[in-house]
Amino acid sequence: MRVLVVEDDRLVAGTIVLGLSRAGYTADHVSSAEMADSALRHEQFDLAIVDIGLPGADGLELLGRIRKRGDTIPALILTARDSLAERVSGLDAGADDYLVKPFHVAELLARIRALVRRSKSIASSELIHGGLCLNLARHTAELNGRTLDVTPREWAVLEALLLNVPNVLTKAALVQKLGGWKQDLTPNAIEVLVSRLRGKLEPGGMHIRTVRGIGYRLDEVAA
Repeated sequence: MRVLVVEDDRLVAGTIVLGLSRAGYTADHVSSAEMADSALRHEQFDLAIVDIGLPGADGLELLGRIRKRGDTIPALILTARDSLAERVSGLDAGADDYLVKPFHVAELLARIRALVRRSKSIASSELIHGGLCLNLARHTAELNGRTLDVTPREWAVLEALLLNVPNVLTKAALVQKLGGWKQDLTPNAIEVLVSRLRGKLEPGGMHIRTVRGIGYRLDEVAA
């Protein structure tokens, strides 16, 4: 899952990006509303973390812009402004949640998981399809009740596919979700990851189907 961090304080931004990376997310950082607006227009993100006190246009203006053009990306405001009026203004501007600094990374991660569940209409932290189960909170994978041994990038591919069931996920979207701006990830690397996962999933009745010219979809193997 790919997260855009919009924060002008480099120390805070570094803490957030590190925490997200350790939790298995792809995290990209920008320091202004203008940069964030451009990134959200041209690339795919699953969630945005937005500070209010940005240079130039503030976080509330950014949220107003993206909501006005119909962008429904889940957005969490992270700010030192903690008055009731400011929380109300943030939520009314288009934020889905509001977390006050200083914060604990564990709570931030829990709120991110909750926002993703809500945006995907998922009832719990477990993503289940057939015999495959991914636990977003514990970052574990099971197939037919047995632990599935996957690398962090393989886990990220499974997460992206499960969050999009029954839809097809394009290869370009997978490259963006896994690679972000700082990691050199190619379409060929995605093909290798998918091939490895097929070898681990198919004995347990799951298959990553290639939809020609589009991308991949996670299916149960027909009996």
